[in-house]
Amino acid sequence: MTSASTAQSAGRTGSEHAGSGGGATEESGAPPTPGGGGGGGVPAIVRRRLATVDARLDINSWLATAVVVAIAAILRLVDLSNPKGKIFDEIYYARDSWALIDKAVEWNYKDNGPSYVVHPPLGKWLIGLGEWAFGYSDAEHNISVPGHLMTTAPEFGWRFSAALAGIVSVLLLVRIGRRLFRSTTLGCAAGLLLALDGFHLVLSRIALLDIFLLLFVLAAFGALVIDRDARRRRWSRALDSGLDPTLPGRAGRPAGGWRNWPWWRLAAGVLLGCACAVKWSALYFLPAFALLALLWEVGVRRSAGVRRPWRDALLDELPWLALAGVLMVVTYVATWSGWLLTDDGYYRLAARYPSVPGLSDTPFVGALNNLWEYHKAAYGFHKQLDDPHKYQSWPWQWLLLGRPVAIHWSSDGGCGAASCASEILLLGTPLLWWSFLPALAGAAWIGIARRDWRAGAILLCVAAGLLPWFWFALDGGRTMFSFYAAPAVPFLVLAVVYVLGAIVSPADGGARAPAGEAPAGTDDEAAAERRLVGGVVVGAYVLLVTLCFAYFYPIFVARVLPYAEWSARIWLDGRWT
Repeated sequence: MTSASTAQSAGRTGSEHAGSGGGATEESGAPPTPGGGGGGGVPAIVRRRLATVDARLDINSWLATAVVVAIAAILRLVDLSNPKGKIFDEIYYARDSWALIDKAVEWNYKDNGPSYVVHPPLGKWLIGLGEWAFGYSDAEHNISVPGHLMTTAPEFGWRFSAALAGIVSVLLLVRIGRRLFRSTTLGCAAGLLLALDGFHLVLSRIALLDIFLLLFVLAAFGALVIDRDARRRRWSRALDSGLDPTLPGRAGRPAGGWRNWPWWRLAAGVLLGCACAVKWSALYFLPAFALLALLWEVGVRRSAGVRRPWRDALLDELPWLALAGVLMVVTYVATWSGWLLTDDGYYRLAARYPSVPGLSDTPFVGALNNLWEYHKAAYGFHKQLDDPHKYQSWPWQWLLLGRPVAIHWSSDGGCGAASCASEILLLGTPLLWWSFLPALAGAAWIGIARRDWRAGAILLCVAAGLLPWFWFALDGGRTMFSFYAAPAVPFLVLAVVYVLGAIVSPADGGARAPAGEAPAGTDDEAAAERRLVGGVVVGAYVLLVTLCFAYFYPIFVARVLPYAEWSARIWLDGRWT
């Protein structure tokens, strides 16, 4: 058997049987010694630990993915231009986004000068691309521009990119879930739950920045997961070719060369740079992702039988992690190219702001210096943001839906009743969101019991998305809103699906089995019965979430309701008003 065919066989073993993919047990036990058992001289336990999702094209999985993505697309694109006009913070972002397309910097059309903004430009560039494609209109400043692709209602133009980001994030979660759980069913369940989350739906239908932050953070995580699989396949091929991992130095490692560079890890650096270029809060994921990459490298070396996996991983991989960090910074700065390459940006030229200390007009270096001064001023704004707001909330309220944000409200008629109401409420689908805390506890318990790397990865990403806000809340009482939790939402959904998968999989031997799959050697009849019962539980849960979403759907999309029907959907003693 050739190296390639052997590695492919290992991939099939990992995706069709009960191998842990190097996840559940790779950190435990003594390192296996190569040379005994299994094809190609590689022990069967090593082959299981290094197995990954089969790299072959699976048409059925993509067809199932397409169905979930189609559902997400319909929910996000239908009647996207309703309600009319700029709602909530669209009044800022839609205008700044068009200014980037028009002048390459945020612009105050009223005063005919640059605008002072406190968020990086990438999310607004993306919103602006939708306006460029489908048209933009601003009656207040006498702006009406037709679309370059087609002209639609202007609201569609400034909301389209957010809708597209929401759709793509559902696609990514399906494929990430499938790769994590080695189950197309569980991957599609994760994507469907995200598609049916009212919080995600609302962010996908308005021109705010948070859906782009969610997208790029999730994409960076997905790139790291692919990198993990790619590195494991590399080691598996090397072992099949006769590599002795106990040898010191290069002799005990797979062959180098540019083809074997950790390209997906570098891509994760670029994607995290894009996330930071939407909102700085993406930085909280930097240490989490770096730690995951390092732990996974240690895990693959330990599974392969390397004598000093920690030392070798640190020596070999820290330079690549540093390069990924450099790419992140370069990507971030590149998104400011409109500000850097023109003279119109706020703080861009010292001559225009003589009262601001620290600015410089020195070529190139002066531009970077002034950009740094701009960032210092923006950071100062964020640090002192403590003005009270009607819809502010604390991080400990977010998963409980204690104080959602009313994005739009109207009491105009049109429902055939004496009193009508129309609202867009940034509210998570209640049944799904009230499952998050139990799911986190369950994922922690099961992950420890089964020594499962996926539980740790999911929980670490949830912590990166939520815990920093607890610190800010306790430290200074900064004004916060529930949409700050957006980048954590896909990982919260993965926690739910992880527990659902554990319900399907047998308890005994579970430490070696991916969620949703029976371990090798489990009694076929008992495993089938467990999967049947678990499948019914999972199906019932997804159905209940779907029904809950359908009930609240009218207040996610500003559908006009009789006042009594609207009021029936405002729970928790009116805390949602």
